[in-house]
Amino acid sequence: MSQLFTPVRIGRYIAPNRLVMAPMTRSRADSDGVPSDLTVAYYAQRASAGLIISEGVFPSAMGKGYVHTPGIETEAQVAAWKKVTEAVHARGGRIFMQLMHTGRISHPSLLDGATPVAPSAIKPEGQAWTPAGQVDFVTPRELSLLEIADVIEDYRQATRRALEAGFDGVELHAASGYLPEQFLSSGSNQRQDLYGGSVEGRARFVLDVLDAMAVEAGADRVGIKISPEMNYNSITDAAPQETYAYLVEQLRGWGLAYLHVTLFGAQFDYHAQLRPRFEGAYLIGGGLTQDSAESALYEGKADATVFGSAFLANPDLPERFRVGAALNAADRSTFFAPPTAKGYIDYPALAAAEAA
Repeated sequence: MSQLFTPVRIGRYIAPNRLVMAPMTRSRADSDGVPSDLTVAYYAQRASAGLIISEGVFPSAMGKGYVHTPGIETEAQVAAWKKVTEAVHARGGRIFMQLMHTGRISHPSLLDGATPVAPSAIKPEGQAWTPAGQVDFVTPRELSLLEIADVIEDYRQATRRALEAGFDGVELHAASGYLPEQFLSSGSNQRQDLYGGSVEGRARFVLDVLDAMAVEAGADRVGIKISPEMNYNSITDAAPQETYAYLVEQLRGWGLAYLHVTLFGAQFDYHAQLRPRFEGAYLIGGGLTQDSAESALYEGKADATVFGSAFLANPDLPERFRVGAALNAADRSTFFAPPTAKGYIDYPALAAAEAA
């Protein structure tokens, strides 16, 4: 029997299969960060995943980095997400919320005129996606120690609200050049206080946020996503192998639900380095196919495998893999689009595709 379709423990839960839906920004929320009923249908359609990890959700208004991304700060946002979790649970699925504070990868026009925040006042290269289109990033404002404590509290409060909305757990997005990785990486963190300098100092923010989330939810309902050497959003680190080995080593004994590691382009075998250091479920992602996912499980390189665009275009991906059916092709032009059904909830499931 294929290992993809065997149960696996992920924190306090037993997932029915080892196919995890990746967090994917879809930009379908309204201007207030409230998901629509289309979002309810989108996630419910994909409830056969062993676990769904939601798109990135800003924990506080200052964490928003893109137009039409959802939040978990207001009562309206909580109520909208509750519809999503109820629909997923009604179909037997489980769903974690990914908490995504973008830090300097934002723009004042997304923050009611405020300057984006970061560990250090270093302007990233590139442009922000705003209501007016793409505009250059600005130089962020360096967070004070008191403000860092407030951001950590924002994550704790967001975790509580995610649970109120019915999510089964939460994932800390510590990749893609967003705020946690900005603290972690030497190229974006030039602080010389408690949260900078050595690898111990640069990792402290990530560990403090995870601790706050674990206190609120229980460690076995908390995961973390990392992506060493992805170098996205102008992020660099002088010694990434040392940085990530240290970070994961510090998580020993925490009892976290999972470590989610996505690799794109790294020449070093981070899976071989990190998997032995982590005691919970080890999730891998990044350009997997059914065959490569099977191989990773068979060779003991992972406990579960994470798929992005394949799940986006194939709401019934586990069934398609199980029977060897052809996959729908993903339409990249609709990955980030106005809140319409096209390219969002209109990909056909297998039975509908065969009938057509």
